[in-house]
Amino acid sequence: MLRFDHTVNQRISEVRQALGHTQEQFAAGIKISKTYQGHIERNERQVNDRMISSISMTYGVSEEWLKTGTGDMFDKFDDFRLEQITRNFKKLDAKAQEYALKLIDLLVEYEADKPS
Repeated sequence: MLRFDHTVNQRISEVRQALGHTQEQFAAGIKISKTYQGHIERNERQVNDRMISSISMTYGVSEEWLKTGTGDMFDKFDDFRLEQITRNFKKLDAKAQEYALKLIDLLVEYEADKPS
């Protein structure tokens, strides 16, 4: 059996568990298969920078923590509203996330066109 950087793979498993996701839910969020996620967690697949970036952007995880174990698992937000939006956004499936992003874009456009 192949073995890669156990600590990065283990940290990915820790993130998934901290979020309360199944392997399937977590994998869907970063656009990989459940099988591939299982391989990562069993240290049978190497984790590249693209995957680390995807996990970070999708789940709000600190890239530094994923790579080195240094710092906090999750990025900190100064604005509690942004944290709430992010937490709720992560609960949506991919289709609902796309819809939410379109709504936000429309709201931003509306605000920009609104007279002062």
